[in-house]
Parts: sequence; C-alpha cells; structure tokens
Amino acid sequence: MSARLIIMGPQGAGKGTQAARLADRLGVPTISTGDMFRSHLAERSELGQRAQRYMDAGELVPDEITDAMVRERLAQPDAAEGFILDGYPRNAAQAQVLESILAESGIALNAAIELTADTDEVVERLLKRAEEQGRADDTEPVIRRRLAVYAEQTAPLAALYAEKDLLVQVDGVGEMDEVTERLLAALEPKL
Repeated sequence: MSARLIIMGPQGAGKGTQAARLADRLGVPTISTGDMFRSHLAERSELGQRAQRYMDAGELVPDEITDAMVRERLAQPDAAEGFILDGYPRNAAQAQVLESILAESGIALNAAIELTADTDEVVERLLKRAEEQGRADDTEPVIRRRLAVYAEQTAPLAALYAEKDLLVQVDGVGEMDEVTERLLAALEPKL
C-alpha cells in the first residue's frame, strides 16, 4: 500500500510521535524537515551550507533551499512507495512546490493530516516538557505566541487541503494508541 501523507498540527499535539507510529504501521519513512536540515548540516552539503548562513543569522531558511532538500529526499528509494512529511509544507508556496515535485513523478498526496488539540491542553503539555527538559525559555507566553503563529500560518494550508478533499482532521488528545487508531480509521478511505 502506498501512503503519501503530510502531517501538521501545533507544537505539542503529538505530530512527531504519531508520524513515527503511522510510518511504522504503513511501512513508509517519516521525513522531517528538522532531520533533513540536521543531516545536510552534518554532511556540510551545498544545501546545508546555504541553510547554515541563514540559521547563523537567526533567519528562516528560504523556501527554495527547503524545497530543494525535500525534492532530493523524496527522490530517495525508501520514499518511492510512500512517506509521511512532518514540518513541510509550512505555507501555500511550499504546498505548490510539493504538488509539482509529486506530479513530476506521476503521483499525488493521499491526505493531509491535521492533528488538532485544545490550546490549553497543548500549553500544559509543553510546559511540562519544558520543565522536564530544563527549557527555561519555554514560558507560557512564549508557547502561546508560537501556537498563535502556527495557527495563522497553518489555517491557509488546512483550507487549501480541505478544498482539494485531502484534509483529515483528527483529535490529537488522548492515549497514544487511541490517537493512532483514530488516525488509521480516518485515513482508511484515503489510502
């Protein structure tokens, strides 16, 4: 079975955990933009060096660098039968590029998963994580601001994928197994 998915949701909704669990169940790799950046930086690849300049200046890595990394990663053999993209696309321009990359190979997304979660629940989770990991800069106002920025940036993406009948929204709150089963049930008609 091929599964070509993206997963999005606010920080603390369990995206990384659920992406890994889904990837395992569906037999496809999870492709995280964070992992791609780290890999390119470690290899000191040309794309990694270009990204490093922006990161060192405290700026966002431009879309064209991220797009190139995604294009390269999706061309690898383990992604031929499917993938779960975590952290990409982040905006409508990247969504268009992704659609073009896939169209060049004669494939398309099966679904765009949006893990939803109550803001107060997510803030609680992130404050607990910050305490456990000693992240003093993860205060409630900072977390709430990041969640607001996410909502602003993601609302257009969710609407875009809803228009294309690709959006699958699933409540990310609950026991891990329960959320995984909810996701699999919601995805079944799309796969």
